[in-house]
Amino acid sequence: MKTPLILISSLTLAFVLSISTNLSAQTNTNPQTVKKPVAAKPVAKPAAPVAPPAVVAPTNEQIIKEFESYVGKVQKEWMIPGMAVSVMKDGKLIFAKGFGVKDINGKLPVDENTVFQIGSVSKSFTAAVMASLVDEGKIKWDDTVKNILPDFKLYDKWVEENIQVKDIMIHRTGIKGQQGTYIPNLGYTRDDVYKMFPLLKPGYSFRGAYEYNNITFIIAQKIIEKLTGKSWEDNVRERVFMPVGMVNSTLNGDGFLAAKNVSVPHELNYEKGAIVNDTTWTDSLSIKAMYGEEQAPFWLTVVGPAGSVVSSAADMAKYVQFHLDKGMVNGKEVISRKNMNYLHRGQTITSQDSTRTTLYGQCWFIEQNSRYRLYFHTGTTWGFTTLAAFVPELNLGLVVLVNSEAPDSPRYALMRRLIDLYKGYPTKDYSNEYFESWKKSSKEGALKAVKQKKELVVKPAPDKALLTGVYDKGELFGKAVVTLEGEDLYITVGPQGWKHKLTHKNGNDYTFRSDGHGFPITFELNGDGKTPASSIDINFGYGENFGKWNRL
Repeated sequence: MKTPLILISSLTLAFVLSISTNLSAQTNTNPQTVKKPVAAKPVAKPAAPVAPPAVVAPTNEQIIKEFESYVGKVQKEWMIPGMAVSVMKDGKLIFAKGFGVKDINGKLPVDENTVFQIGSVSKSFTAAVMASLVDEGKIKWDDTVKNILPDFKLYDKWVEENIQVKDIMIHRTGIKGQQGTYIPNLGYTRDDVYKMFPLLKPGYSFRGAYEYNNITFIIAQKIIEKLTGKSWEDNVRERVFMPVGMVNSTLNGDGFLAAKNVSVPHELNYEKGAIVNDTTWTDSLSIKAMYGEEQAPFWLTVVGPAGSVVSSAADMAKYVQFHLDKGMVNGKEVISRKNMNYLHRGQTITSQDSTRTTLYGQCWFIEQNSRYRLYFHTGTTWGFTTLAAFVPELNLGLVVLVNSEAPDSPRYALMRRLIDLYKGYPTKDYSNEYFESWKKSSKEGALKAVKQKKELVVKPAPDKALLTGVYDKGELFGKAVVTLEGEDLYITVGPQGWKHKLTHKNGNDYTFRSDGHGFPITFELNGDGKTPASSIDINFGYGENFGKWNRL
């Protein structure tokens, strides 16, 4: 209605101005300026409104050209050794390319078929398998876990009896965020972790909050295997990889280590550059390739249902398209639309502010903002980070695979920029904004560490001979043996019999690395300098140490 109003106003204004001019001429009494009255000219019709030039939407080629340039900028800014990116639009793969190298110490380039660990994006594969079992009538989302797994136990007995299948993969079980994540790094298997659930005291009320956890997916694995008689791995291959056409994808630590066209993981660290004094320095980043045990291959296998898929940008493009197509592949239904909609339905609020609300469905984040709805998931393992995302209203999908343990910022920057390009929004450099924020936060952390180091009361190490011995934690955890070999202390712990060198930190505190993770350990001594340590306490992270291991 705005245009007609403007036209009427223009017409009225022209008429008023014309009459005003004529009246002024007729009433002028200055004899020196008296003029012969002129007849009023007819008011001209206003010109027809000129339509603005038609906005020509940029083509896929134009968008991808700009996006590819931005990928290069992000890679350089965050010092990413190698990455692979794929884009799907309107049901077609329109971009799949590798950037950089597989190993910072080598020259082999990344391509669209190079495989990376995709981390927690793997969770959606487990959820997809579960959905296929629901389709087959083998299970219902509302079934209680206890009815399927009679040996299932939790710390809270009421929750143990009432928790349902739909609860175990949406991070609201009551188990604290990330609790139990590093148990596998000591060589404990999925079965071992499953038996440890009763030891994990709840950190919040059942269904009362969102706290992200990995080990609850072992429960899902147990259910899948119980109902099918096949391993979780075989179910993923048969129910997802094969029908979707993911020909280069594999699973677990052994699959990763056996892959040929594979990327090497890298750690990224914030470091002090040119130092002025204890609190002033320039920002710097360091990148280091990770090899052998530091790649945590055993952990990757144990955490499997939550994070062990190994895939490429080309294969993951097919997987994201599978979700965009609501479970259809080449006209064939792999998972019903009903259950795909269930997987994509938000069930737990993860965050909410004035600009957006984000929920968690069955292993997808669902963000609703004022401009669009976005489905995505990130993934992080030792030295790898991933993002898979799709925007149904644009029929747009994106995959970003990175061989660096960079924060989620560079992945989010690419995701936001691509969506902006297709929505026609003004150009914004998300990466630079995120990078500056990350450097600021990292520097604050470094300053805090400097302060803590200054305040630390340095204590001498105890007599090493007082620390050696055998410490026991019962049948589930087994024994830990501390030995002295030359001048070095070693600990042998966990069911795999791994031996690790102990490094002194302060006083009775030591640390050791196992399968890529550092474990703090404290020896309990009475302080007389003569009595051997009575126990050890191994910190499993996230506030969980399971109590003391007592000397035998």
